[in-house]
Amino acid sequence: MAVKIRLQRHGKKNQPFYHIVIADARAARDGRFVEKIGTYNPLTSPATVNIDIDKACQWLQNGAQPTDTVRSLLRYTGVLYKKHLMGGVVKGAFSQEVADKRFNDYMEEREKKIAAKIAKNANDKNAKRKEALKAEADVNAKRAEAIAKKREQAEVSNDTAEETTVETPAAEEPTVEAPATEETVAETPAAE
Repeated sequence: MAVKIRLQRHGKKNQPFYHIVIADARAARDGRFVEKIGTYNPLTSPATVNIDIDKACQWLQNGAQPTDTVRSLLRYTGVLYKKHLMGGVVKGAFSQEVADKRFNDYMEEREKKIAAKIAKNANDKNAKRKEALKAEADVNAKRAEAIAKKREQAEVSNDTAEETTVETPAAEEPTVEAPATEETVAETPAAE
């Protein structure tokens, strides 16, 4: 039986969430699996990867083949480095204590990088928010200035309109001719 370490998709449409599983290579992607060794959430920044390092390392030593994506996740979490160190212990290149110390140093460095990335993302988010607020304040100031100019122009035009109405004399009423009455119509000879 060919054993693979691969992702099993869960989650809603456009919101993927993956389980990292040990499965037969012939099984369906979301089908039967032998063991679940972790989870992967690509939607967070940085992506959240939780893997049982000891189980993953044991399965790799037993011959399980990871897919390309899972291989990158195993590299990211340090599983492949631990497998490499365990090979050195088996060959006698160094002791188990030295391997554990190297692995712990690697994990501490990795945690520092992740914390720095999270802090950078938070700073970028705050900077973008401040820029947006500044841009909004500028737009509001321009609008207030435009409204003030319109009000001044309206007041000036009202003042000039009042002055012109006061200075002009009242116009004489136009004379209106009386409409024709029936008597004038009756005097006209009728056509025979």
